[in-house]
Amino acid sequence: MAHIINLKTFKDTRGILTVLDKVVNFEIKRLFYIYAVDNSDRGGHRHHDTHQAAICIKGSCSITNDNNKKIETFVLDSPEKCLILEPVDWHVMHDFSEDAILLVLASTEFDPKDYIYEPYNTIRKFKNAQ
Repeated sequence: MAHIINLKTFKDTRGILTVLDKVVNFEIKRLFYIYAVDNSDRGGHRHHDTHQAAICIKGSCSITNDNNKKIETFVLDSPEKCLILEPVDWHVMHDFSEDAILLVLASTEFDPKDYIYEPYNTIRKFKNAQ
């Protein structure tokens, strides 16, 4: 199930240091970041195998998640927040601020066969209700 964890952060007069040691329970095989997003949505999928951790290291964005039981929207508005996404989590990233940079840590290398684009029925009902 998707959930936010607060990253260990140290603040003093010299600045802020956020640490990612032992944050995720998977080996990181791929890193990517998304930025310069217009008002488009990104994502709109889940995975067969990939676990992910998303951190908006600058600006803000929202991620709406559906695990086929519950739909939740998470606001990533601080580089101290990390959203953990399991393979079952069908997610869409949206409402990017102009300066947003979303960093994603993934447990697998890119494989187009790992992606499932068909949403659960719960997200279809959610979208129709909006």
